[in-house]
Amino acid sequence: MTHAPRLRWTTIAVALAVTAVAAPTAHAADNYVNQVGTYDYLTQPDFAGLASLGTAIDGRTLGLGTFNDLDGEFVLVGGTPYRVGTDGTPTVVDPSVSTPFAQAVDFQADASGPVAPGTTCANLGPVIQDLAGSSDGIIAVRVRGTFTDLLTRSVPRQSVPYPSLAEVVAGQTQFPLGEKRAVLVGFWQGADMKGVGQPGLHLHGVTADRGAGGHVLACTLGGDVQVSVQRTDGVVIHSRE
Repeated sequence: MTHAPRLRWTTIAVALAVTAVAAPTAHAADNYVNQVGTYDYLTQPDFAGLASLGTAIDGRTLGLGTFNDLDGEFVLVGGTPYRVGTDGTPTVVDPSVSTPFAQAVDFQADASGPVAPGTTCANLGPVIQDLAGSSDGIIAVRVRGTFTDLLTRSVPRQSVPYPSLAEVVAGQTQFPLGEKRAVLVGFWQGADMKGVGQPGLHLHGVTADRGAGGHVLACTLGGDVQVSVQRTDGVVIHSRE
């Protein structure tokens, strides 16, 4: 697929001072990212919840984000929402909880392929772009198999006045998971999506046994890893409920 993303921008969230596509028809919505908040909102910094997690999920199957006050990492795998706190353990979370930032999509892969063993997460960009036929827009990504060196993290809950994201990350809790079977999910976001989401590749994940997970800091792929991508048509952003 090599067509440009079909984006039509309009301001819809005065409180956030962000832009987003006008809502698509019900049929077309299947290939749009459903999103609460923006990356720019987090970098203000502001971590107060804007809408329920369910607003972002709304029947979608793959996604990531965080929770009110940046209280842990959100991972959506196979339609099941997990929260990974600073104990590193994924727990199924109630979609009624509040989020300042979450992205979700009804994942239906356009293309999939194996990746050479020893490839790191930091070097997945070209693989994703080759499979998707583009580096623009928002590309949903699923990476699953065995990882020989998986490193994840979570962050503690923040309070007002909020520190910068850089200060929050400085206080993160890291989880060196070593060799694990896992599924990593997230989004590649091109330069044309700057501010909507985190530039480049952003992945969260859970292990196959659901015993560990979090925001992916680093990984090395084993011999059975498959990367699957879905090139989306745009994003619908929700502000305050």
